[in-house]
Formats: sequence, C-alpha cells, structure tokens
Amino acid sequence: MKTKWKIAAMWLLALLPLLLVAALYTRLPGQVPMHWGFDGEINRYGSKNELWLMAALGPLFALLFQFLPRLDPKKRSYERFQRYYEATALVLVAFLAVMMGVALLECFRPGSLSMGRVVSALVGLLFLFLGNIMGKVKPNFFLGIRNPWTLSDPDVWNRTHRLGGGLLFLCGLAAVACAVLLPEEVTFVVLMAGALAAALIPTVLSCLWYKKAAGKRPEDHS
Repeated sequence: MKTKWKIAAMWLLALLPLLLVAALYTRLPGQVPMHWGFDGEINRYGSKNELWLMAALGPLFALLFQFLPRLDPKKRSYERFQRYYEATALVLVAFLAVMMGVALLECFRPGSLSMGRVVSALVGLLFLFLGNIMGKVKPNFFLGIRNPWTLSDPDVWNRTHRLGGGLLFLCGLAAVACAVLLPEEVTFVVLMAGALAAALIPTVLSCLWYKKAAGKRPEDHS
C-alpha cells in the first residue's frame, strides 16, 4: 500500500478490536460465546482469553496487505489496480472489526442477536464489494483467482475474474436477501453453495479457456 492516509485508516481499523477487548476485558464474563450453529444458537462457550486471538486477526491482515506486494514477483501489476487493492484492504480489515464488535455484543448479551442472519448479511455485503472490484484486479500472486492458467495468460486472468466477480456479486446479493427473508439454515446453505460455485466455476473455465487459447498458438519448435 502506498497512500498514507489509507495505511493509517487500515491500521486504526486493525487495532480497534484489540483496543475494544482491552477496554472491556475486566467487565467480560469468564466464559463467552465462541461458536454458533447453523440455526444461530450458541453451541460453544470459551475463555474470554480467546478473544485476543480473534482481535489479533486485524493487525495480521493489515501487516500482510501492507507488505506482501513487495514480495510479489508481479509487484509491478499493483500499480494498475492500486486503489482497488487498497480499498480491499480497508474493507476486509473493517469487516473483521465489525465482526469483533458483534462478538463482543454477544458476550454481554448472549442470544440478543440472530447471529446466523447477521453474519450471513455481513458476509453477503463483503461478497458484493469483492464481486464488484474483482474484474479490476490485475495478475498477481496474492489477490484473486490464482491458478496455473490465470497466472500464465493475462486474457484468461481477465475473463476468469470478470466471471468470478459476477458470480460472487450474485452470491452476496442472494445472501443478503436470504438473511432478511429466509430461515438461518437456508441462508447458510445458499451462502455456502454460492461461494463454492463462485470459486469452482471460474476455476474450471479458466482451465478450458487456457487450453483453447493454447491450441491456437503456433507451436514452439525451438
């Protein structure tokens, strides 16, 4: 990442969960909700110390987003989608902060939220964002649908990400709608099925597109 204010904003969002846990730690009960079933009911409690691990995800992701491009053999590509990369970093770190806030609320008032609906809606909104920008991501080793076929052919990369972005956007739209209208179990199935389709379909087609393009290239007799 290069934009200074975006780096500062990312780290502020990344550290927010740690600050919240530190500020509320003495008021938290010894055992807090840590896992919810498909129906949204709490099915596991754990030590409040586990919240530190959840809160540490933000700084870990921020660190990766800031420094991984420097290690990428295709680091020059980032200049072509820098603002989308930075937007992705901000949104993902913000997503983790919101999820931490929801978890802390449940620590104080277990069962006050329909966790299945809340999480599905939040993930759906994340998918809407990612689906909208995926087609703008250029070849790199850390972000996007990275496989031998997309990384070997820029045209295959672009076609795959346009398709994957569209499918992920539809998955997010369906997840948000289901979170509002349908039972939690149905919403979870729709979300998982949509995410799986958005990952598998572009991957399979990228292989087919690459082979088709390879068949049209002149053979290398060297």
